[in-house]
Amino acid sequence: MARKKSKVSKIFILDTNVLLHDYRCIFKFEENDIVLPIVVLEELDQFKKGNDLINFHAREFTRILDNLSGDDYFIKGVSLGENLGRLFIETGKPFSEKLQNNFPEHRPDHIILAIAEYYQNKFPYRHTTLVTKDINLRVKAKALGIHAEDYKHDHVQNLESLNREVITISNVDKNLIKSLYESEEGIQAKELKAVTEINANQYFILKNGNTSALARYNSTNETIERINKTTVYGILPRNAEQTFAIDALLRPDILLVGLTGKAGTGKTLLALAAALHQRKDFQQIFLARPIVALSNKEMGYLPGDAKEKISPYMQPLFDNLSVIKHQFKQQSPDFHRIDEMLQTEKLLIEPLAYIRGRSLSKVFFIIDEAQNLTPHEIKTIITRAGEGTKLVFTGDIGQIDSPYLDARSNGLSYMITKMKGQSIFAHVNLVKGERSYLAELASDIL
Repeated sequence: MARKKSKVSKIFILDTNVLLHDYRCIFKFEENDIVLPIVVLEELDQFKKGNDLINFHAREFTRILDNLSGDDYFIKGVSLGENLGRLFIETGKPFSEKLQNNFPEHRPDHIILAIAEYYQNKFPYRHTTLVTKDINLRVKAKALGIHAEDYKHDHVQNLESLNREVITISNVDKNLIKSLYESEEGIQAKELKAVTEINANQYFILKNGNTSALARYNSTNETIERINKTTVYGILPRNAEQTFAIDALLRPDILLVGLTGKAGTGKTLLALAAALHQRKDFQQIFLARPIVALSNKEMGYLPGDAKEKISPYMQPLFDNLSVIKHQFKQQSPDFHRIDEMLQTEKLLIEPLAYIRGRSLSKVFFIIDEAQNLTPHEIKTIITRAGEGTKLVFTGDIGQIDSPYLDARSNGLSYMITKMKGQSIFAHVNLVKGERSYLAELASDIL
């Protein structure tokens, strides 16, 4: 590890959660060397069995490790490729007196700390960093004087932009607003001089006193088009953002939609209502969500068979269906149609892990609670989309249940940031809660 280089490379020691977050992470540290504590590989073995995406990541990393050329992981390391560093596996190091006094238990986290401390002391000129998504482990490392960081390769930089996607412009020329109402083609975008840079499918609220208009930027024609309120399967939008969301959900040329917002803003309800509204255009409607156990209780703790175990996790989706059903009278065909679609599996509500491996052609696919997915999991889902498929990701980036994700590193934020500006993508951030005044108040002040 002390070989001479024209530029002194750094040493990065990786925790298990980094590999599970991004199984190709070892190729993203440039010319620097990677150290994998062998206890990390042991932990990885515990995740290889299963159908969840995290199990897939564990298996894929193991395959990558097996395909690397060379077998001298322990002394010289194995090359990760051109212009990249080398990969080392470390079997373990004795606990220093400082480590032993503070963290005497020989737990995997503490073994990793011992290795990081060893490398930091042995190679002080190379800058050793422990990379982990575990906040507590980073704090422990810093308490020992070990440099520790989160894995930041897929972090979103400008998080604030996600919360202000809809642009409100005041004092717009009344003649422009009048033209929007009179012309089906809209107005030329260059006439809207208050905005210098516009992304595809950007939504606007244009105002002048008591006069206003809701509009969207059409990047194909470079025009600003007026948006009308549309009722979808009995659900009427209650505010401007919900109107924009329905517009994006109904447009056949927009194949990927991101809906963000706090609880009660109507993300899932609007997506499901729009899917039912367009049921004839798709062979099937999938509604899925990742299972993230709460209060440290895994599915195995719950009673019953597999279907009964997942039922509590899927119940919020059925609740949204119930809201839509009760927009109609019980004798109405629209009321009974939802039950018929569930029975014939035209409408399918399942955990996200159960959807994996299915064909996604001609499907309206809604992924709820997408803020609990990693960027790579989001990519895996999107890359499975076939012809005629529309994907809708909904979530609240302020309410993340996964212990290793935050507002900047979750897959939903990452997707919205990377896809912004693409003609087939639209994002709407829903601001106002419409569930009830009580729910809105609690969301804001508690």
